[in-house]
Amino acid sequence: MRPRSSTSEFMRNYRAPWWLPGGNLQTIWPALVARRTRGPVPAYRRERWDTPDGDFVDLDFLDRDVKPHRPMVVLFHGLEGSSRSHYSEAFADVAWRGKLSYVVPHFRGCSGEMNRAPRAYHSGDHEEIDFILRGLRARHQGPILGVGVSLGGNALLRWAAENGEEAGRVAAAVAAVCSPLDLAAGGHHIGRGFNRMVYTTMFLRTMKPKALAKLAQHPGLFDGEALLRARDLYEFDNIFTAPVHGFTSTEDYWARASAKPHLPRVRIPALALNALNDPFVPASSLPRPEEVSATTTLWQPRHGGHVGFPAGTPPGHVLAMPEAVTSWLLQAAGIVTEVPEHWPEHPMTVPAAL
Repeated sequence: MRPRSSTSEFMRNYRAPWWLPGGNLQTIWPALVARRTRGPVPAYRRERWDTPDGDFVDLDFLDRDVKPHRPMVVLFHGLEGSSRSHYSEAFADVAWRGKLSYVVPHFRGCSGEMNRAPRAYHSGDHEEIDFILRGLRARHQGPILGVGVSLGGNALLRWAAENGEEAGRVAAAVAAVCSPLDLAAGGHHIGRGFNRMVYTTMFLRTMKPKALAKLAQHPGLFDGEALLRARDLYEFDNIFTAPVHGFTSTEDYWARASAKPHLPRVRIPALALNALNDPFVPASSLPRPEEVSATTTLWQPRHGGHVGFPAGTPPGHVLAMPEAVTSWLLQAAGIVTEVPEHWPEHPMTVPAAL
């Protein structure tokens, strides 16, 4: 896979297909309907790693033989995501055809099995990112390229900022896709109107049972009755996420965990991709060029929704964004590899397999 300037230019100026107007359709259709791979669904091999606090994390590796010196793409998923999220499988497809190593670490409680410790995961979980990336660095010979989607991207950029120059000893480049870098702005935005009815309800449908299962593991951890009454992420975070992870309140959590104030401290190549019509992230909250470090690149196309960026004719596909982001990461890290024959010459050219 050779980094191509056309992929970067395409994503910076991305326009959604005419038949998917608006940020909500560009979010929902790609997640539920659009094709995410050119061939079979990726097969993963799972590894369980013990954590320093007596817990575990599960990592899903793309199940193919890749030379140990090849680049490794590490994808940190979003809120309630997994290796089977549409974007995870799309990035896996790109890695497979580019002959890259690929792994999706699961935040605690997201791999299909409840973790043991009282803690779960949160948007500023850069300590968990550090544990995982350094573990991968110790065992992989090639360059490591980090991708974080939504929540995972905010946590990844927090990690890059916290580690400064030291981050370069671990990862060659990182990218955050559709991340709410100002958590307060995003949290309030998703708690209103259509967003509250659809997206907040969707998230709470899985988050509440997980939290109650955690309470059954650790009685007295939080107020279960209050959690059942929570109607938005602000209330959920105030009852569960904030106190369980060492924050005093939702406001304290959102302020301290947000990556945006820390972006000037990022010292490795970093990309922040955010669509201006993302229903989760208000455009007014996005960082401006003067608010980031010299090593940070901002892509803010008008279209795309939240981790959508569909392309092609109906039913469409979601490979354009992973191709562009992976290409940027390789180029930023100074890596040149072969272009797979199965790749289209341009992300908007849909191959026959699609």
